[in-house]
Amino acid sequence: MDETITLRPWSDNDFPVLERSNTPAMTVFLGGPESEEALRNRHARFLRLWQEGEARMFVVESSREPEPVGSIGYWKKQWQGEDVYETGWSIATAHQGRGLAARALALCVADAVQQGDRPLLLAFPRIDNVASNALCRRGGFTLRGEVDFEYPKGNPIRSNIWAHELAAAASAHRL
Repeated sequence: MDETITLRPWSDNDFPVLERSNTPAMTVFLGGPESEEALRNRHARFLRLWQEGEARMFVVESSREPEPVGSIGYWKKQWQGEDVYETGWSIATAHQGRGLAARALALCVADAVQQGDRPLLLAFPRIDNVASNALCRRGGFTLRGEVDFEYPKGNPIRSNIWAHELAAAASAHRL
């Protein structure tokens, strides 16, 4: 049976998706698991930012699984004086290695292209996050360098800067 991946807008019922991703293995590149309060705040932020038109957060669903397999989304950001989008994703450990993240990222990029109001979609995986950096490369992103961040606040990390040219992607879709 073929596996179909879909993105569904984040809803009030999707808090368990965050809980399933809040494990030491899933957050090793993000400073470790978050508190219950931090997760609840993140969930509320996902809902609020969608309503405000500042972000588009999705649940990743698979036709083979009864529950969502992860999350992905993008949000508005100012980067080096330019209005861009930033993206982030999380596919539950049990569902990794099947190409789900790559397919979800392709759908996410297509959604950002349809928004049509930002030239770039950026991703900032930690430099030692081999899987996420490979996903960016495979997903048509271009490596632009490295940057120091705090994520979460107080946790310094070194990240790669990956950029996907949304205008070029839009032109390719029109051909």
